[in-house]
Amino acid sequence: MTPDGLHVVVPGPLDQLTGGYVYDARMVAGLRELGWRVQVHSLAGRFPEPDETARDAMNATLGSLPDGSRVLIDGLAMGGLPDPVEAHADRLRILSLVHHPLAEETGLSDAERLSFSDRERRALRSCVGVLVSSDFTARVLDLYGVAASRIKAVLPGTEPAPPAEGPRPGEPPVLLCVASVTPRKGHDVLVHALERVSDLTWKCVCAGGLDRDPEYARSVLRSVAEAGLAGRVEFIGERDAEGLAHLYHGASVFALASHYEGYGMALGEALAHGLPVVSTTGGAIPFTVPADAGILVSPGDAAGFAEALRTLLSPHTTLRARLASGARRHAEALPTWRESAEAFAAAIEELAR
Repeated sequence: MTPDGLHVVVPGPLDQLTGGYVYDARMVAGLRELGWRVQVHSLAGRFPEPDETARDAMNATLGSLPDGSRVLIDGLAMGGLPDPVEAHADRLRILSLVHHPLAEETGLSDAERLSFSDRERRALRSCVGVLVSSDFTARVLDLYGVAASRIKAVLPGTEPAPPAEGPRPGEPPVLLCVASVTPRKGHDVLVHALERVSDLTWKCVCAGGLDRDPEYARSVLRSVAEAGLAGRVEFIGERDAEGLAHLYHGASVFALASHYEGYGMALGEALAHGLPVVSTTGGAIPFTVPADAGILVSPGDAAGFAEALRTLLSPHTTLRARLASGARRHAEALPTWRESAEAFAAAIEELAR
C-alpha cells in the first residue's frame, strides 16, 4: 500500500452505533478526508471470544494483505486472537486500536479475565504500536508490557453544540443515559438508584442497543417494572448522531452508572452540550469528567448515585447550573473530530515508521 495507505480491521460492520465503532468510523472518515487511502475489512464471526468463523476471517484477511502493509486492528477483534497477529507480524506493520483492555469487561469470571489478559498481552507484543483513546488507557497498557514509546493516545472528537435547553417549561427534568445495555454500563445500578429517588419528579430516557446482551437487558427491564418505574424510565434503543443530538439538547442531567470506561464518548458529548453529569469513578471517567462538571461516585454504589441525582434534581439547587457551566467551559478545550483525525494520522505515521 502507498505511504498514505491503511488497512483497518474491525469485527463486524463498521457502522454499528457504539462508542468504539463510532470512534473507528470517524477516524476512517477523517483519514480519508485527509487524503489517505483506507480499506476497511469487516470480519465475520463472534467477538471478543472468537469462534471458528472469526479465526478463519482474521487469518484470511491478514493473509491476503501485501508485505509491508500498514494494518490497524481494533482491539475487540485482535485481543482474543493473538495467533494470526503473531503469524503475520514479521511481514506486516500491525498496529492495534485499544478502547479498553478486554479483561476489564464487567461480569467476567477470574478464568475469563486471565485468559483475555494473557491473549491480549501476546497480541500487543506483536504490534509495532498501539493507539488508545485516552491517556488513562495508555497508562493501563503498561501492565500489558507495552512500552510508552509504542503508545499514542488520541482523544475522541466532539463537535461544538449549543447548550442543552432541557425540557419545555412545566415538564419534569429529563435524565439521559446513552449506552448499550450491557453489564459494564451499569443500567441495573441506575435503575436501583432511580428507585431511591422515585419520590422526586423526573423522567429518564435510556438510548442504546438492547441486543448486545439480551439476557442482561431483559433483567434490567424486569427491574424497571418491579420498581414501579415503567412509566418513567424509557428504553428507546439505538439512535444515530442526529437523534442523539436531539436527546442531549432536551436533557437536564446526563447519567451513566458505568463500571469502567476507557474514555466514555457519551460523557464527552454530554459535556459538549453543557450537561451536568452524574457518573462513577470507573476507569478513565474521572479524567473525562472534571470535578466542576459532574458528581462521580464509586462503581456499583446505587445509594451514592441516588444521592447525587437527588442533589441535582432538587428544585432549589444551584449546583446543576454550576456544573452545566463547568461542562461548557471544559467542552471548549475538547478536540474536534477533524483535529482528532489529524492527530490519529500523525500517530500512525510515527508508530508504523
